[in-house]
Amino acid sequence: MTGQNSGLRVVVSGGGTGGHIYPALAIARGVVARGGEVLYIGTATGMEGDIVPRAGVPFAAVGSAGLSRSWSVHNVAALGRAGWGVVQAHAALRRFRPSVVAGTGGYVSAPVVLAACALRLPTLIHEQNAIPGLTNRWLGRLVDGVAVTFPAALPYFRHGRVKCTGLPVRPDILVADRVAARRNLGLDDEAFFLLSFGGSRGAKSLNQSMVEVIRALGGQPDLHLLHLTGQAGQAAFQAELDRRGINLANYGNVKVDAYRDQMADLLAAADLVIARAGAASIAELTVLGRPGILIPYPYAAGDHQVANAGELVAAGAARMILDRDLSGDRLLESIEELRRDRPLLGRMGRSAGELGRPRALDDILDFLEELTFGRS
Repeated sequence: MTGQNSGLRVVVSGGGTGGHIYPALAIARGVVARGGEVLYIGTATGMEGDIVPRAGVPFAAVGSAGLSRSWSVHNVAALGRAGWGVVQAHAALRRFRPSVVAGTGGYVSAPVVLAACALRLPTLIHEQNAIPGLTNRWLGRLVDGVAVTFPAALPYFRHGRVKCTGLPVRPDILVADRVAARRNLGLDDEAFFLLSFGGSRGAKSLNQSMVEVIRALGGQPDLHLLHLTGQAGQAAFQAELDRRGINLANYGNVKVDAYRDQMADLLAAADLVIARAGAASIAELTVLGRPGILIPYPYAAGDHQVANAGELVAAGAARMILDRDLSGDRLLESIEELRRDRPLLGRMGRSAGELGRPRALDDILDFLEELTFGRS
């Protein structure tokens, strides 16, 4: 199936966190690249209300709100807003007249997908994590198709057509080249490059542990270390370095920043990556075939980051340290073990690459076409 000039008119919906928004945006851009038209439906107050219009994707806002896991007065009001969101989504769908509707999770996708079901439009949801969220578990009983990132999520969906497609990654990740990336970053061919980051906001426990790692590895000429603290953690990290008497100016092999724009080059160039276990980070690591030490976020719904990391650990592609067990000494021990054993590190990278799904976006778009036109 070529997928060119498909003529699809697609509504995508996902919100609340970047983990739901960016896959929906990737699908939206993919539809346009295939000659289709797209409308993104989200909430005006969620992150998507800012991110999507800035990305140049047509956007319509509806009302919705998340439900607490336990009964509360808040849930009564949230159900009312969700009901009104279904009415608003129904009207938006009738105006746009899509050929198929895709939801990527978050509470806003529920009223949109429900309205699509009421209009008997083909529907698809995409689940990013190894343990599905509550919204997608429920919607999975109603929709025509379910696309999942991890095989471990398949047993949660027993209705309709279910496929393991993977998670779309950014185009710059798909074309990143290790040799060119190391040249761009000024890294020697033989130098060991360690990259650590906790996401855009940072990870407090990782930041604390990396202070000890920097103290131990600083000044070693055959190693380069870059740690990204996240914007929220930068000041506290620098204060801890100062308290410990660690002056980065004395460590020519260590750099610390809040963030870097060139993440594709950094990931491609890295010999070892330390990160949380969000679905997007794992998708990028596996597409690039990078070995990792994964530290799951301990407050993720349903502990899904532990399950995400477990998929890579089971395949021999990564090591996992639970957040409650994380310390500078523990992290340093894992780094040094892998750094000393280059053959093991190579096998981990190859195992990661075998899990990568560089065609994830195309497979999702093909799935949308199948649901719309009945092709397989």
